[in-house]
Amino acid sequence: MEKIYLVEDDDNIRKLVCYALSREGYEIKGFAAPTEFWGEYAKSKPDLILLDIMLPEEDGLSILKKIRFSDGGTAIIMLTAKSSEFDKVTGLDLGADDYIAKPFGMSELVSRINAVLRRFRKSAENEKIYRIGELEVYPERRIAETSGKELSLSYKEFELLIALLEADGKAVTREELFAKVWGEFYGESRTLDVHIRNLRTKLGAAGNYIQTVKNVGYRIGKKDD
Repeated sequence: MEKIYLVEDDDNIRKLVCYALSREGYEIKGFAAPTEFWGEYAKSKPDLILLDIMLPEEDGLSILKKIRFSDGGTAIIMLTAKSSEFDKVTGLDLGADDYIAKPFGMSELVSRINAVLRRFRKSAENEKIYRIGELEVYPERRIAETSGKELSLSYKEFELLIALLEADGKAVTREELFAKVWGEFYGESRTLDVHIRNLRTKLGAAGNYIQTVKNVGYRIGKKDD
């Protein structure tokens, strides 16, 4: 059963959507305020988020931006009472997968949800998966796990991990890593080393797979690879 989170401060809309989606077989949780949502999101990520733009405490576009900083594996549909082109374009540019304007019918909402989740399922079926020991990385969904537990990596940390994994065990020079992750070379900057150190820490025991290649750069793989 796929899980959906709804962030909507209008009680009537929230209750109606939750009822309709539960009838469609989805596991649905509604949140009236961003603080409630963030608390649950930290514990368990859903398959899809329905995110209103106009919210108390924090607007939906700000929440979208924060989620997309480290999570590309959760589908997001924006809900908005506004019809301005700015909101639509901004939401899609920030990484929303679709948007639906209020007022909307439940059949239209369900159709949009099904369409977005189908795209994500198809992408997941064809996705390349990197596995080294207990480490599993799903690049298209931007998910990294160790022993089945999802890691919270920053955008740059995830890009760095992918750059190392794509090398298939070969050493990647510092210049190549800077070019792939930062877009330019910073010479003797310690930026790369700091990010590698943080990445190793977040990977836990799997952090030992990232090896320093003296006078060259870094590689990832088991010691006996």
